[in-house]
Amino acid sequence: MISVTLPAHLRDLARVTGPVQLQIEEPVTQRAILDALEVAYPMLRGTIRDIATKERRPFIRFFACGEDLSHEPADAAVPVEVASGKQPFRIIGALAGG
Repeated sequence: MISVTLPAHLRDLARVTGPVQLQIEEPVTQRAILDALEVAYPMLRGTIRDIATKERRPFIRFFACGEDLSHEPADAAVPVEVASGKQPFRIIGALAGG
């Protein structure tokens, strides 16, 4: 099982209170995680990535094992610790300012 943490506003939208658990077949990629998340929680479609292009939305970031995976290819494998369920895949709402 893959553990996915969501920012508070997306947890509210999905009506969950903690990390989401998803069963994903190998290979475990960002695309596979987001596809499974949108199937399990259809109300999240279009909030994390664009519905048409499937590109990550601005101000949404992906982290795992202390690394920013936001600019990694969507079909690249996530770290083994995430794929094995030892570490969560974190979806974070980024802030802008100066």
